[in-house]
Amino acid sequence: MKVSVDENLCTGCGLCVDICPEVFEMPEALSIVKTQNISGDLIEKVREAVESCPVEAIIIEE
Repeated sequence: MKVSVDENLCTGCGLCVDICPEVFEMPEALSIVKTQNISGDLIEKVREAVESCPVEAIIIEE
């Protein structure tokens, strides 16, 4: 699974970082992905972040 954040949609709310700090971080005003290839235990946390994103800015490629 690969994950990315659409910077044109991201509002910087920080929910993804709160849910899955192993994958997402906010060095500035927008969220970025620290690692794009997701596996194992992180898959469910990333899916939760996707579902929680209020602007649907997180994209998953399986």
